[in-house]
Amino acid sequence: MRISILGARLLLLASALTCSEAMATGLPKPGDFYLIARDKFGDFSGSHKIFRRQSDGLYPVTYCSRNYWVRAHTIAWTQVEVENKRSVRVEFNFGKGWRPICENPAREVTLADIGLTEEARDILRQSEADIGAVNRFSAISNSFQKTNSGNKQNGSFHLQ
Repeated sequence: MRISILGARLLLLASALTCSEAMATGLPKPGDFYLIARDKFGDFSGSHKIFRRQSDGLYPVTYCSRNYWVRAHTIAWTQVEVENKRSVRVEFNFGKGWRPICENPAREVTLADIGLTEEARDILRQSEADIGAVNRFSAISNSFQKTNSGNKQNGSFHLQ
């Protein structure tokens, strides 16, 4: 009986450690850069990680003369936070807190700067994979709808 209780405790401890390790992978680490939104009292409201290296799905941007790579959702989120009267700035995690790096990054980079014309809130409703993607079937369909002159075709090309 004693062995089974001890075994259960060890199993519980091992699973708790595994869960905490898995959760810790998403936590900010010293050396990370984030866009951080704060309310009018300076309290944390939300954040998005920004990167110093290129990776799939990231766009190059410059905040206060420093180059970063960000997701389209990050730019859209920044714009919405500013619309909601929160201050957003680039902050650096130096291990014992956060150091401000750049004030008002939303003034420096917009969705239009990365070639997106949709509203910020619409971008946030989309999955990251769908942003800016052209629907292949719509493009094919549109190519059959118009001739080179831009007018709609009448019937089959065999009838022309």
